Amino acid sequence: QVQLVESGGGLVQAGGSLRLSCAASGTTFSSNFMAWYRQAPGKQRELVASISSLDRTNYADSVKGRFTISRDNAKNIVYLQMNSLKPEDTAVYYCNTVIRWVPYWGQGTQVTVSS
Repeated sequence: QVQLVESGGGLVQAGGSLRLSCAASGTTFSSNFMAWYRQAPGKQRELVASISSLDRTNYADSVKGRFTISRDNAKNIVYLQMNSLKPEDTAVYYCNTVIRWVPYWGQGTQVTVSS
């Protein structure tokens, strides 16, 4: 059974940094496309960043230059380093992967950026 467990969220002041982690189990992690999404109150869930099995990365325009996605295949963890955080980054952040066309989600971790 595929499980994704996020951690690392919290409260931070604008301009600060956080690093989110997503630990995966029940899957051949190194072969998986992994992504981070976020959902702010009253808004739709949106893609923040993704990383392929070949370490190709993609970012939403709103986070380019501030966020970095990376993966450690030995530990089955995908990270999201978030720098220069803004109040508009406040959201629940979700880890995601798709295996044989089936999406899997973590439980989410709250990130709150105060102004």
